[in-house]
Amino acid sequence: MSFFEELHVGDVVMTGRQTFAPDSIKSFARRFDPQRFHMDEDEAARSHFGALCASGWHTAAAWMRLMVDYRRAEEEAMRARGEPIAAIGPALGLRNLKWLRPVYAGDTIDYKTEITELRVSGSRPRFGLMTTLTTGINQDGAPVISFESTTFVERRPLPATES
Repeated sequence: MSFFEELHVGDVVMTGRQTFAPDSIKSFARRFDPQRFHMDEDEAARSHFGALCASGWHTAAAWMRLMVDYRRAEEEAMRARGEPIAAIGPALGLRNLKWLRPVYAGDTIDYKTEITELRVSGSRPRFGLMTTLTTGINQDGAPVISFESTTFVERRPLPATES
């Protein structure tokens, strides 16, 4: 992760892409959101969704996995170049989580995260607070999920002053 000082409002990260296969939708739903329209095609066809669709929690969890993988790859590349890596976290939670459209079996979602605000932490001056807006867009260009989050990001150490 880059240090707080290298980040800018408007920076965008394309976190990754996830295709929601029927078996994956059903498996996630059996464990975490066992509603019939997430687990059975016939039941889903009779529901207000009209077809098998992923749990909203599944779409959020898929983003989290992609974000962790993205950050790990970024850190490995930075290490390979000999660059210092800033500490990140914890996140302070999610706000305005919206499931805007169903994610149906076979849909592919592209996730992107944009920095919307940066400010120095008042309680932890060694850190800044980065607020982001994350969106997931399906293969037809329609938004399916969005949420905001705020996370601590390490600031660059101040240079030592000579006495």
